[in-house]
Formats: sequence, C-alpha cells, structure tokens
Amino acid sequence: MTVQRIRPRKFLFLQGPPGAFFARLAAALRARGHEVQRINLCGGDRYDWPHDGVDYRGPMGDWPMFFDRFVCRYAITDLVLYGDCRPLHKAALRMAQLRGVHIHVFEEGYIRPHWMTLERDGVNGHSPLERDPAAIMAEAQWLPPVPRQEPIVADQGRRARDSYWHYHHVVTGKLRFPFYRTHRQGSIVVEGIGWGLKLLRRKRRAREADETLRNVAGRPCFLFPLQLTGDYQIRAHSPFGAMHVAVEYVLESFARFADPETLLLIKEHPLDGGLRNWKRTIDRVARNLGIAERVHHIDGGDLGALAEAALGMVCVNSTSGTLALEAGMPVVVLGDAVYDVPGVTHQGGLDTFWTRPELPDRTLYEAFKQILHAKCLVHGGLASESGIEILVRGSVERLLSDDIPAATYPQAKPARTDDVRLRA
Repeated sequence: MTVQRIRPRKFLFLQGPPGAFFARLAAALRARGHEVQRINLCGGDRYDWPHDGVDYRGPMGDWPMFFDRFVCRYAITDLVLYGDCRPLHKAALRMAQLRGVHIHVFEEGYIRPHWMTLERDGVNGHSPLERDPAAIMAEAQWLPPVPRQEPIVADQGRRARDSYWHYHHVVTGKLRFPFYRTHRQGSIVVEGIGWGLKLLRRKRRAREADETLRNVAGRPCFLFPLQLTGDYQIRAHSPFGAMHVAVEYVLESFARFADPETLLLIKEHPLDGGLRNWKRTIDRVARNLGIAERVHHIDGGDLGALAEAALGMVCVNSTSGTLALEAGMPVVVLGDAVYDVPGVTHQGGLDTFWTRPELPDRTLYEAFKQILHAKCLVHGGLASESGIEILVRGSVERLLSDDIPAATYPQAKPARTDDVRLRA
C-alpha cells in the first residue's frame, strides 16, 4: 500500500478579532513548519499583525479576483478568518470554495465562557452541525465525554483596549485603505464617544441594576438578554434586522400571552456602546402596551445567576441561551441558533412559551454538547494573556487535525514580474 506524503500546509489569514490572537496563532503554525500568508484589509489589521502581509487597497468589486489570484499564486490550502458574514469575508469564502481551499471560521464560543468556536466552512446559522435529535444521540455515543477544563481568566478591560487600538488604526489608516468600509454599523467615532459616556456612568448603572434586582427578587420572572444590533446574529441570522424590532416583538407577545403575575427582565448586552438608550426604548414600548410595571431593564448583573433564577430565557439566537440550558431552564429561540434542537429548546413559538415552556431534555443536551466540544469548541479566550496562550495551543491542534495529503495540494503559479494585480 502506498502511503501518501503529508506536506506543510499553506495558511492564509484574513481579519481576526481585535488583538494579538491571530498573529500569535500564525507564529505557532510557522513554528510547526507551515507557511502563513496574510492580507490586511484596513489599518487595524496592519496594527494587529506584526508579521509581513499584503495590503489590499482596492475597491470591493475588485476583491474577489484579487483574492482568487492570491490563492492561486501562493497555492493556499487553508483559509482562516473571524466571522463569515463580513462582506469581504463572504466573497472570499465563496471564491475559496471554488478552489477547494479548507475554510476555518473562528467566532465567539457557542458555549461560554472559557471556549471559542472554530468550525469548518461556517458558523452560527451557516454551521453544518446536525440538528436532528436521533442523529445527535447516535453520533454522541462514539464521542468522548465533555472535557473538564480550568476556567479561563478574563479581563474585559483587555478586550476594550484591543478593540480601541484596532479601530483607532482603522480610522487613522483611511488614507492607506481608502475603499475600506467596516462591517460594523454606524460611526466608529460616535460609538467611541458612546463608550466614553457609558464608562462615566458605570457606577450609577451598577446601583440602578442592584435596585432593580432587589425589586424583582422572589417574583416569577422571565429573562431576555439583549444582543448587539450590529452583530450578524441579528443582521443575518434573525428575522428582525435590528434589536429594537426584536424588543417590540417580545414585549407584544408578553403583553398578550404571559400570566399577569409574571415579570420580564431585560438585560442589556455588556458590550453595547450606549448609542441607544435601551431603558427609554423599553419603557416607552411597555407603557404603550400597558405593562410598564411588569417589564424591568438592567445594565449589569450576573447573567448566569439570573438565568438560574428565571422561569425561562427568551433569545434571538444568543449563546447566552446555553447558560440557561446548563441550569436546566427552558429557552425559546427566535432566530437561527446551533442549539435550537427539538427536545433542547422550546419548539412551540414565543406565544406559548410564557405559559407552557418546554424543559430541555438533559440527556439530549449533554449529547449535543459532546458534539460541540468534539467538532467546534476550542478552550481559551481573548481577554487575557493566559487565555490567548491556551487558545493558540488548542487552535493549532484543531487546525492541523485534518492533514491534507500532498497529492491534493494545489501548485503555486510561478511569479511574473509584469503581473501587478497582486501588488498592495
């Protein structure tokens, strides 16, 4: 029998999360003997990537063919990126699929905290994960149990600093990248001002959250954690398009179908930049529906503890839903979520959830977690040095776990001195 030779892989990195993670992951792959290329799309990418890279400075319309020529020129075998819905990433994914390139997509962890998602071909609503309960149970019986890992140290101040300096260089790098448009909605500068004002009010917000939680303590209450309007979970994987539309939908259903004795606690997302006054928005909608005394807003609090104490959790598609499932609490999903599996989440729609919420099948949920950990999750985080170090080690092992036979490798095109199409 002929044994096929395994050659070093050739990785191409596009945009990653703000900070040092992608650069350190690339260094670890190089240390294992693999080649790494990078295309910078904005000033923030250049700032986060101290290695050599190629700057793409052209318009969006020229990007697909630039990317394809780059893949062919360097015989790229693997594409690594963070998020699969950014316009430049979407185009690159489609072109990479035409060339048979292996695609690896990072995203925030399906189960949090202490984990990141790394999946082949797509994440969230694009994930190829199995959702059929019978198939999940059949597959899980051959998988190892969910590993027990040490908690990851997290410092949200670290992530805030990484984000600030990334987007600072996006703004200051406009001259070098004149056609770049961030995937984020709204103005980066205005969002920065909103964050500044939010930080100034953090003590007051904490006091208000504590007071609200004291007022609702011991009373039957559903929990609704908000998500970020600019997140593609809302923009691409939900029917709402914006978070305030989801809020109106949930409040109208709560007003019509929930027991009059129950409350709804709406928790603001901790990374919301403060551009929308959510308390004012929620109070206005609740007053118009005649349920102002039953709807409460907080900007703070421990989500895990709140989920354990709630009657159930309403999610668009937030991974916060897994915190409630871990506690054995009912969860209803309004958008596309990988954990929206019959038997795990409530399947009767939001209107029935308020009075007849379906409890998760613990055995099925544990089987589903086995598949997540085996296929999608990498231990680590982005908010500390130790978290990044652990995440790099696990990511390298996951990326290299499916070695590509040398016979299937594309061949690099010979360089041509007159070809200017790949110049920065």
